[in-house]
Amino acid sequence: MPPATVTAINLDCADPHDLARFWAHLLGGEVVVETPGFCAVTTGALHLGAVRVENYQPPTWPSSERPQQIHLDLTVDDLDSAEAEAIRLGATKAAYQPSPERSRVLSDPAGHPFCLRA
Repeated sequence: MPPATVTAINLDCADPHDLARFWAHLLGGEVVVETPGFCAVTTGALHLGAVRVENYQPPTWPSSERPQQIHLDLTVDDLDSAEAEAIRLGATKAAYQPSPERSRVLSDPAGHPFCLRA
């Protein structure tokens, strides 16, 4: 059997439409599926899904009260401008920044942490 290939990552959330639009804009992708409970963004070979979950509660990173379970690392050319664009699109900057000179930790509109890395 050939090795498996990741083709989709799905993120739980309260509002799939808002989360899909955020990731489509941030990644330069396109929302290709929209239903009341699921939306998908394509960025070429990868699909990023947003799945509605009743009573969704976002991760509490860096606290382990509600673990993050998964996070995305995005490689960018300019940390400052990528951070500003992510915040403009609806991300929030985490209070704790372990290495701000090399990476920035933000959360998407549903509270999932992600990193921008230079």
